Amino acid sequence: MRHINVNLKNALAFDVEAEVTHITQNIRELLRTKINRRGLVIGISGGVDSAVCAALCVKALGPRKVFGLLMPEQDSSANSTSLGELVAQQLEIDYEIKNISSSLAAVGCYEWRDKAIKNLFPDYDGTWKNKIVIDGGMQGKINHFKLIVEDSHGKLHSAILPLNEYLTIVAATNYKQRVRKVTEYFHAERLNYAVIGTPNRLEYDQGFFVKGGDGLADIKPIAHLYKTQVFELAKHLGLPDLICNAIPSTDTYSLQQGQDEFYFALPYQQMDLALWSYNHGVAAEILAAELQLPADTINHVYRDIEAKRKTTRYLHMSAQVFAEMEVGQ
Repeated sequence: MRHINVNLKNALAFDVEAEVTHITQNIRELLRTKINRRGLVIGISGGVDSAVCAALCVKALGPRKVFGLLMPEQDSSANSTSLGELVAQQLEIDYEIKNISSSLAAVGCYEWRDKAIKNLFPDYDGTWKNKIVIDGGMQGKINHFKLIVEDSHGKLHSAILPLNEYLTIVAATNYKQRVRKVTEYFHAERLNYAVIGTPNRLEYDQGFFVKGGDGLADIKPIAHLYKTQVFELAKHLGLPDLICNAIPSTDTYSLQQGQDEFYFALPYQQMDLALWSYNHGVAAEILAAELQLPADTINHVYRDIEAKRKTTRYLHMSAQVFAEMEVGQ
């Protein structure tokens, strides 16, 4: 990795209006020349990424050609649906609220998760709130995961997750993203629409998405933009203050969980700049001074970026075939 000296103050600055024009023109062009669909379906979570994508879709095609889906389940924040409705109503798009809890229960999402949790906490009865957090990477150690549960008395308990329990809980939880995506594609097919994906650059680069779930889409309008830039777009597009000022969360586990708790080494404002600096060969000492963190910490962050790219590379891969062939051969 080469190292350069650079002023990081304005590293993520960009021409917001030009970016809106660029994205909306590309959406229209893709639908017309490659995808051949007449509109767009988008899952609206109540977070800034999906809200910005929805607003960009409306700017590209108008509200009558955008259909929104709000898909809460039993672990969703009470605010996610209300925020999602706020966005859909402001944008004046048609939308549907579909609670997917019964579908998730039917495929075993909660059952598999609860069995794994009970292996660590025998008194767990399925009603305790829970989340997974990441630890170790910032100390230069191998990342490992911990399970945190809140019992019926409000007391928190923590345990290191063995591999089998970790994989089972994550696999079960990933049902949520996959059921949502199946629902999106049902509506896309009945409307002859394309499906929008909402990952930002940080999530896309670092593999923070579910293959066949939120990683599956026909168009990903903001995958080239850092989270900081997405927030700038939200303000520029006039989205509600509750969206523009929200603290990002996964809204996947029943306990409140920040993305930096579960996956990223730093809060998004710092992580954006760390990823930009890594991509541009900025020395750890320069980024450390900007973020007011020890240089050793930044070196750990850089190694974590590399490790996540390596371990999640397969998420970006399409199905592998054993010979080059033209469609129709």
